[in-house]
Amino acid sequence: MRVAIVGGGIGGVAAANALLQKGIEVDVYEQAPQLKEVGAGVAIHPNGGRMLRRLGFGEELLRYGARWTDAQFRHPDGRLIAPFWPGSEAERIEVYGMHRADLLQVLLDRLPADIIHPGHRCVGFEQSADQAVVAFDTGRRVSVDVVVAADGIHSTLQQYVTPPSAPLPSGSVAYRGIITAASVGWPPGQMRNWLGPGKHFLVFPVRANTLLNYVGFVATSEQTRESWSAPGDPAALAREFVGWDPLVEAILAEVQTCFWWGLYDREPLSRWTNGRLTLLGDAAHPMLPHAGQGANQAMEDGVALATILSHFGHASVPRALEVYERVRREHAARVQASSRTNGRRYDSDFRDLDERDRQLSNQALERAWMWDADAESDAIAAITSS
Repeated sequence: MRVAIVGGGIGGVAAANALLQKGIEVDVYEQAPQLKEVGAGVAIHPNGGRMLRRLGFGEELLRYGARWTDAQFRHPDGRLIAPFWPGSEAERIEVYGMHRADLLQVLLDRLPADIIHPGHRCVGFEQSADQAVVAFDTGRRVSVDVVVAADGIHSTLQQYVTPPSAPLPSGSVAYRGIITAASVGWPPGQMRNWLGPGKHFLVFPVRANTLLNYVGFVATSEQTRESWSAPGDPAALAREFVGWDPLVEAILAEVQTCFWWGLYDREPLSRWTNGRLTLLGDAAHPMLPHAGQGANQAMEDGVALATILSHFGHASVPRALEVYERVRREHAARVQASSRTNGRRYDSDFRDLDERDRQLSNQALERAWMWDADAESDAIAAITSS
């Protein structure tokens, strides 16, 4: 079996690792001239950490990650709202901050160099009963058994599966970036999420606690560009959080450059698969960042897909991809809904803040279904019952 993955981000490269681990031939095609990530952090939640370990990256997670050992929600003035999880759960729940570039590089380092093809922008797709063909702007046409669209929120290939889900303005934009942890004396393992009316400010360490990732979410009524890497204005960001906890202001005083992106929500797609083409990651389930699950869900997709394809032959690929969709689509839709709900909590969109605070204090219990999920086991169970 031969697989072409279109998109060389975290989801696509994780899927390539998973497929190779199962002995499946795979190539990755990326439109950018080189595979890289922007300078920002990503939270690896227990479900994502489980997938990294299954792929053999447990040691790298410990080396490049920064485990959250003291995670709290706080009011704008610094007063405690609630811990992210109760003390009794601290040993069991493992969340790590990683630099996105570190995570991508770790995943790339395990792949043979000759299966990575940068500078290939997808421009077309067609298929017959026994093969799929993907076309690129270089003039190259690739015939394979399976095409995986891991090409992000502006996926070219999504249209060949289902009409795109319209972007819905969330009413907020986010500024994000990195400073050194030492510049503000940030303790190892400390995560803070300050929550105020219409805005919140999230901070956690990455790169073995040497760097600090920050994200400031602020309200807007403007129709902003949906971009992950547009340059932001540090002064505009700082103005949004004037008078907040002095620690927030100290972090913002260190910001020299930042990225900015407009946040849009989407309704879940009605289908992920068409014949020998399937969707993965943001191409399948773009979601708001408020559950910290985007990269985690993409890695789950890759492991589930590889597990299922390894149990099917060339002729039965369409059936295999239907099983993959059955395993992943409803689960990812539930995560999308959770991200939306958390965004309302974080921006204090509640008449009764006591009720919001009660909900925040129950995050470990509420997210158990998500954190305890095992995409590989779910895939094996679906194969058995199919």
